[in-house]
Amino acid sequence: MSRAKTTVYLDAADYERLKVIARRARQAPAALVREAVKEYAQRRDRRTVPCSLGAGRSGGAKLGERAGELLEGMGRSR
Repeated sequence: MSRAKTTVYLDAADYERLKVIARRARQAPAALVREAVKEYAQRRDRRTVPCSLGAGRSGGAKLGERAGELLEGMGRSR
């Protein structure tokens, strides 16, 4: 995993609390900051994912009739 160095300014009281938590967890404060940033970024970086594959109109009137043909061999190892 590659890392980028950065500087973050924290409120002094928050940093002291972070150090106490890190000591209890037997981790470095920086490790906790990395974990917190990772969790935050995952929560905020929501990409739109379709709720259902095949929902909507394809534009091809006969697509449903060809489903078996189009899906033939799907799931087989090559």
